[in-house]
Amino acid sequence: MKNLIVRFASLYVFNVVVLLVIGWLTPARVGLHALWAAVILTVATLFLKPVLSRVATSMSAGGTKLVQYLAVFAVELVVWILTVSLSGVRAGNVWGWILPPVILLIGWVVYDQIDDALARRAGALYDAAEARISGSRSGRPGAGSPAPSAASSAATSDARKELYDGLTPEQRRMFDELG
Repeated sequence: MKNLIVRFASLYVFNVVVLLVIGWLTPARVGLHALWAAVILTVATLFLKPVLSRVATSMSAGGTKLVQYLAVFAVELVVWILTVSLSGVRAGNVWGWILPPVILLIGWVVYDQIDDALARRAGALYDAAEARISGSRSGRPGAGSPAPSAASSAATSDARKELYDGLTPEQRRMFDELG
């Protein structure tokens, strides 16, 4: 659950920025609607985009690169149409429908490149907030526990994670890939 919350939060912030850039560079009118539109865009990215991408790539698997690129653009266009129709964002003219999916695609490529660093940072913030909320009443390492030394092994770290959630590193990796 923590990974989903962390991914949602970091992707939400990134989507707000991308939507503001779309409002700045295209005829689309975004404004403060970016806050609600980013929720829609984030949910669509996390849950709908993987399904649409699988369908589009399976339909274009034997095609040329152009067909594959058009399939990816179609997925981005569907996500943009959902965002515009479920939020206060207005696309304006034809360019307000064509350019934003291209910018979204570029934005998601950038996000994919920095996703791990963002997830680590957001996870650290989440852990710090959770430690402050729970305080020292739980037995988990938190604000009252000393930080592990740099010399602690990866096996010890994995064992601690497994102790808290009951998952092996392999299971944890599989869940991370799902979500």
